[in-house]
Amino acid sequence: MTQFIASHTDGKICLVGAPYDSTTSYRPGARFSPAAIREASQSLETFSFQQLFDLEDCSFMDTGDLNLPFGDPRPALEEIETAVTELLEQNKLPFLIGGEHLTSLGAVKAIAKRNPSMKVIHLDAHADLREDYLGQKLSHATVMKRIADIVGIDSIRQYGVRSCTQDEYILGKDLRADPGQILSWAEGSPCYITCDLDILDPSVLPGTGTPEPGGISFQELTDALIELIGNLSVAGMDVVELAPHYDPSGVSSVVAAKIIRESLIALSKKKEQAVGN
Repeated sequence: MTQFIASHTDGKICLVGAPYDSTTSYRPGARFSPAAIREASQSLETFSFQQLFDLEDCSFMDTGDLNLPFGDPRPALEEIETAVTELLEQNKLPFLIGGEHLTSLGAVKAIAKRNPSMKVIHLDAHADLREDYLGQKLSHATVMKRIADIVGIDSIRQYGVRSCTQDEYILGKDLRADPGQILSWAEGSPCYITCDLDILDPSVLPGTGTPEPGGISFQELTDALIELIGNLSVAGMDVVELAPHYDPSGVSSVVAAKIIRESLIALSKKKEQAVGN
């Protein structure tokens, strides 16, 4: 069975738990996501039927959870940025497990400093392009606008967005793209992939802070991630916004764990193929 924390003490890909959800606007609880995903991972086989590859053959490790303060998000973001910077200095690939979506900002800050031409691929139900939310510039509803402040709005592409304000629609109308279009756009550039799990339809993953009807299927998401990871130069990624307590069945946590498993395998296969070439 898969267990993200089992016997992996060293590896090129590093899972980093970011249990933080202080700016969540609707249903809090994403802070419990890393622990729930680790527990749910024990229900999965290590072998991917889709990719015909085994997680046991992947070079990854779980560094555990960061000790993030609640309240003002700035100290938490600084902690995330510092942790990711340390991993980059060790030539590791950071894989953040949120937590709310704002946690992505700390990781992007660290990676963009080393990759100024980095492109950001945003998989989400929501545009997250507000300038502020209830007067706050740092929020899970503004995270992509803050990331745009770092990398530039033209360095972002979005897949799966189906909810936004009118202003966000105008700002982001040229950012919407399908995986094939994203591949053509991002080819040859270092990329950061951020995956908000509410991109999935709530019938697939109800355990999230802001569920949005009309989403994609599990297969569509894993197909997209495997295609993107397998064909792009990924400098880092994250999976965020599982709120496990809103799904007492535990299925949402298993779905999240399997998405992470498939992403880890896709990242590892990519590195194995690069070494083989």
